[in-house]
Amino acid sequence: MHSWDGDSSCQSVCRRFHQLCSHDPLWKRLCKKYWLLTEEDKMQQNICWMELFRQFYCDMGRYIDHYSQLKKAWQDLKEYLGQRCPRMIASLNVGLTEEELDAVERRIKFKLPNDYRCSLRIHNGQRLVVPGLMGSMALSSHYRSEDLLDIETAAGGFQLRKGLKHCLPLTFCIHTGLSQYMALDEVEGRKLSDIFYHCANQMACDPSVVDMFLTGTSFTEWFTKFVHNVISGRYPIIRDQIFRYIHDERWVARTGEIIISVATSFLPELSSVHPPHYFFSYRIRIEMVEDASPDNACQLDSRYWKITNANGDVEEVQGPGVVGEFPVLRPGTVHEYTSCTTFTTASGYMEGYYTFHHLSQHRNTFNVTIPRFCMVCPPQRMPSTHQIGCSHDPSNDSTAPSNSSNLNPNLFGNFSPAMGRCPRHT
Repeated sequence: MHSWDGDSSCQSVCRRFHQLCSHDPLWKRLCKKYWLLTEEDKMQQNICWMELFRQFYCDMGRYIDHYSQLKKAWQDLKEYLGQRCPRMIASLNVGLTEEELDAVERRIKFKLPNDYRCSLRIHNGQRLVVPGLMGSMALSSHYRSEDLLDIETAAGGFQLRKGLKHCLPLTFCIHTGLSQYMALDEVEGRKLSDIFYHCANQMACDPSVVDMFLTGTSFTEWFTKFVHNVISGRYPIIRDQIFRYIHDERWVARTGEIIISVATSFLPELSSVHPPHYFFSYRIRIEMVEDASPDNACQLDSRYWKITNANGDVEEVQGPGVVGEFPVLRPGTVHEYTSCTTFTTASGYMEGYYTFHHLSQHRNTFNVTIPRFCMVCPPQRMPSTHQIGCSHDPSNDSTAPSNSSNLNPNLFGNFSPAMGRCPRHT
């Protein structure tokens, strides 16, 4: 027997559900959550929240799990750098369309990760400029500055050769040739979306074998972590450039009226896994507090270092001054310098002290503690074991680094590791 009461109840529920689905405040919350839309955006479009959500979903729906996080990261980065590094922000390219990204995928014959595509919809990397958006590093005889590549340049550097097979460059340094690559395929010991610096394995019989220093396991993780380090001040802005030094609050020591603080950075372009050679830079800030007595003005005479690697091996180094200088400290004075060291293990730490003398009493010397600070290289990923032991067959090696005849063939070449050794007494 037919139940008219049941039909009536069903119609009532459907009518109520339809009313709920059309409830604009509900769509307002969804617009703000997934698309970061504001009242101003709604007023400019002059449509209801439900229609605004529908428009964005039709265009960006495939990125609904990534868009809000990446859009906020881009907004935070531009707001922070807008006053500090305006040239860097001016170098950003506008975002791409779905059709343009689809064309790139057809060109390289591989799919781009959705989160990477989402970021390219917001900003298509930057023009090749100095300084680059993705950070700099400077030593007395070495400079690196990485640009975030636009997808056309990146696709031109898409790799087919052994060692970097099916990897896409995300960054590029015009000074060193260094790039961070993203894996678009699970080959040669890599996982999909791994982001890494590569270095030649000089102990393998096959010269195409590379080791990897991992910097991320997805584009979202890689990019948002970088943005956090920038906007939190963890990466300092020096001379309109982002320097990728890491500072730990524990790496600060005060002796009397002098404060020593340390930040460190790993240099993959000067490092190798096979043989083990890990190159680190450290930046030291020596400061005399402003309310110190003028009678306590002093000058640095010498330094002492105790350097310990991950195996517990200890090396002691001492010498005059710091990088050839003998800074004088007075109330409010700050002296900063950069130096470097190498380890045969993937991590190690340093500690020590500076010896000063008071300007008013040259013979009155005293030691100022340098806090213990650690240096750790990024996680490493080795190639497949069968690659390391095989003999090199040139017939299987695609040496062309690019799919584009218009691109400089040396732009994404295999940059040799361990370009220099840093004497610890310098």
